Amino acid sequence: MVYREMHKALRAYGEVLRLVRRLPQDTRAYYAKYARENFVNYRDVDPNDAAALNELLNRTYTHSLWVLNKYSLDESVAGKLKEICTT
Repeated sequence: MVYREMHKALRAYGEVLRLVRRLPQDTRAYYAKYARENFVNYRDVDPNDAAALNELLNRTYTHSLWVLNKYSLDESVAGKLKEICTT
């Protein structure tokens, strides 16, 4: 169970970084650093606490949509992240 959840978090992080590449060039470094800092902070979450992990993944997805909307990018590009974070 723990391995599966940790793998899910890593997949979400990778997908967030792929979405960052769709942002305007001058904002990519900021959001890539922001994403990394947030995922590093998540390592303190108990991997056996499924509710906490789900909350963090949902927050990841919600915040990613906010950023995409901020730069007028279609939310549909986050479909894979939605699949990772909501299943």
